[in-house]
Amino acid sequence: MARLVQASRKSLLSPFRALSLHIFEPNLQFSRHPNRPIPNFLTQTQTTTHLSTAALQKSPFDSNILRLLRKEIQYQSEYAPPHQSALEFNGFIVDDRPGNQWITLRGKFGENETIKIEATMFDGSVVVPKSGDDSTAEDVRLHISLLVDISKGGECDLEFVCSSWPDHIEIQKVYVYQRDGSSKWPYMGPNFRDFDKKLQNALLDFLKARGVNNDLSVFLHQFMANKDRTELIRWLEKTMSLVED
Repeated sequence: MARLVQASRKSLLSPFRALSLHIFEPNLQFSRHPNRPIPNFLTQTQTTTHLSTAALQKSPFDSNILRLLRKEIQYQSEYAPPHQSALEFNGFIVDDRPGNQWITLRGKFGENETIKIEATMFDGSVVVPKSGDDSTAEDVRLHISLLVDISKGGECDLEFVCSSWPDHIEIQKVYVYQRDGSSKWPYMGPNFRDFDKKLQNALLDFLKARGVNNDLSVFLHQFMANKDRTELIRWLEKTMSLVED
């Protein structure tokens, strides 16, 4: 199995190009006596023709797309305007690359242990019953995929494939990763839920001691909610820029 987040990086949408519509401005010429002044109405006609031609540089189809994009950008910016998220949490430094659908968190544990967490943006959801008196109501819980790399500087790292939910973290897989890349298809081990319950709790405690806990999951969901809004507005603006060119 290929590494989860490395595969998600390659799933980024490829760039697109907007079509350009070329309208040639008519070449208007007026014959006149060299010593005779140009009548005002001819000058006004030339100016009006130039402005009209400039207005026709965009087709009605392109103009409609631009109008809708501007409207959507305004709505998204006013409904829940994005803000500058904190780039540090409980000892982890967040590396957020604009335009990418994943982030990296780096931290340390002890004297010689480094922790690297790669987290995707929201990549799934489940529908669950909504808490309260109305038993028929439903709620949506968003999912974030995590790859947690624990390194002590040796040839191999211990890696955890995890699911981050709004209020907790679940382990899906635990495996040994060779840093030299000699094993392209590492054995991923059994499903985490097939482990003995005591072993499950011990591995969860191992991550919690390193700050990979429920509080981090809450932070990631807040961070990704803001990043999702930011990336959407950035995409709308880039799309509008391509259509305008």
